[in-house]
Amino acid sequence: MTTVAELMDYDEVLERFDPVLGLEVHVELNTNTKMFCGCANVFGGEPNTHVCPTCLGLPGALPAVNGKAVESAIRIGLALNCEIARWCRFARKNYFYPDMPKNFQTSQYDEPIAFNGHLDVVLDDGTVFGVDIERAHMEEDTGKSLHVGGHTGRIHGAEHSLLDYNRAGVPLIEIVTKPLVGVGARAPEVARAYVRALRDLLSALGVSDVRMDQGSLRCDANVSLMPKGATVFGTRTETKNVNSLRSVERAVRYEMTRQGAVLTAGGTVTQETRHFDESTGATSSGRTKETAEDYRYFPEPDLVPIAPPREWVEQLRSTLPEPPWQRRKRIQAEWGLTDLELRDLVNADALDIVLDTVRAGAPPAEARSWWVSYLLQRANAGGVELADLAITPAQVARVIALVADGSLTNKLAREVVDGVLAGEGAPEEVVDRRGLRVVSDDSALLAAIDEALAGQPDVAEKIRGGKVQAAGAIVGAVMKATKGQADAKRVRELVISRCGE
Repeated sequence: MTTVAELMDYDEVLERFDPVLGLEVHVELNTNTKMFCGCANVFGGEPNTHVCPTCLGLPGALPAVNGKAVESAIRIGLALNCEIARWCRFARKNYFYPDMPKNFQTSQYDEPIAFNGHLDVVLDDGTVFGVDIERAHMEEDTGKSLHVGGHTGRIHGAEHSLLDYNRAGVPLIEIVTKPLVGVGARAPEVARAYVRALRDLLSALGVSDVRMDQGSLRCDANVSLMPKGATVFGTRTETKNVNSLRSVERAVRYEMTRQGAVLTAGGTVTQETRHFDESTGATSSGRTKETAEDYRYFPEPDLVPIAPPREWVEQLRSTLPEPPWQRRKRIQAEWGLTDLELRDLVNADALDIVLDTVRAGAPPAEARSWWVSYLLQRANAGGVELADLAITPAQVARVIALVADGSLTNKLAREVVDGVLAGEGAPEEVVDRRGLRVVSDDSALLAAIDEALAGQPDVAEKIRGGKVQAAGAIVGAVMKATKGQADAKRVRELVISRCGE
């Protein structure tokens, strides 16, 4: 279990120090095959079944570059306003770690495919923070270690470890920022907003599924503190593989308060990797952080350099989609959303789902209401993302249509949605199976109304005397008698009409 260190009050940290951030985001590409071999690039599978001599680094096996991965790397670089290298090459990054079967990682070092970029990040209050991108380079992912026998899933306290090399060799793009200075109190928020903006951009590009929960997008958060007035950066730590937006924010904040306590007590910050514990919100020491020299980089002898033709680069530039932040502004104007309504959509990761629901025929207001209210509640209750709910935008649009044509009330519609989520079929199938269609036959409604009026003669007399607000009691009785399958508005009209005869 992660031990929570001595921490300094956050406001006191800001009084004494200026934080500096550096964010490294690893993105798994969604190519069909791995970076340097023909093995399937898929998530999961039986351990060590998506492997071959090349991704296992067996003697005599030679790599070949995945062209689609290079294309995706260039498109990512262009979307980040980077310069695209006219010539670049791969390098060997040498280190021993059990989940790297070759004992080196094929990566790029001083000759990345994309460099000198920029991304504007919009914070929650609309403030725009500019993030300079150092580089975006190509490399391969490592395998996965499973530590067995401990309580935390980490190597400390484990009895033994298992290795799965299915992920080894999966195409990665590592996007590295330049040092982010001047972030001040908003450092944790900037980190979260940057990763979110990057995730949205990569999703729009279609180069990755950006599933942080599955490791398709992971953030290494570098944090250091400078005493007020200093010009030299402090010693940094690197919190590795943080896999949610909230955790990125928490990890940065924790490291600021931990380092502040260490420095104020006269200690020194160790340059090291650290692990983030979701349950405690704390980081713990990993290993001493190597420098570039420790990795003994040298050019990869088995791969030729890459020289993207300028015509190809410009062709790929023409394929870039509308940037997510511009699309949000356009949709906000088209739908007439307030800033708060748009923020709620974005924070719930519901914008694309609502868009798909609108494309399926639903009005924007109704589509937004369903996804960010009832369906978001159901997702939160089940501990899943909205996109993982067992209902499609087209099905939600159909439920909305059934309400609009009077076949369902809002209450009945929620029951239909529950049935779809429970796997009972399409909305119409749930309606028929559960008998949920609205009772629209006036004769049936009048029979229920007459029975309710007979059972509450005093209320009936009040309505006849002009106190139409008393009709609510009769409407309630009718709704109960019809098991909520009557249109309350129509029932009220019939009650008043009946008592006026």
